[in-house]
Amino acid sequence: MEVLGQFLYAAGVILDQLLYIYMWVVIVAALVTWVNADPFNPIVKVLFRLTEPLYAFIHRFIRTYFQGFDFAPLIVILAIQFLRLFVVELMIKWSH
Repeated sequence: MEVLGQFLYAAGVILDQLLYIYMWVVIVAALVTWVNADPFNPIVKVLFRLTEPLYAFIHRFIRTYFQGFDFAPLIVILAIQFLRLFVVELMIKWSH
């Protein structure tokens, strides 16, 4: 049982870090769209490749464009925070 607890703890910590990093990727990608960055820049390409599939998934189910503003990044950030506060914390508590 000790091994399973340690595994849950390690998986929870790693998942928390990955979600935190992805949240910042979403924030930076949203900011890049506001400053009209060069779409051929390799960094901009990577940011959009990491975020657009999730935005497309959200757009299939929810209308996120209101008055020219896309709320999909906000929905993603809220979902990430939910996962970090609920799922990750639950994994870490079950590990003890």
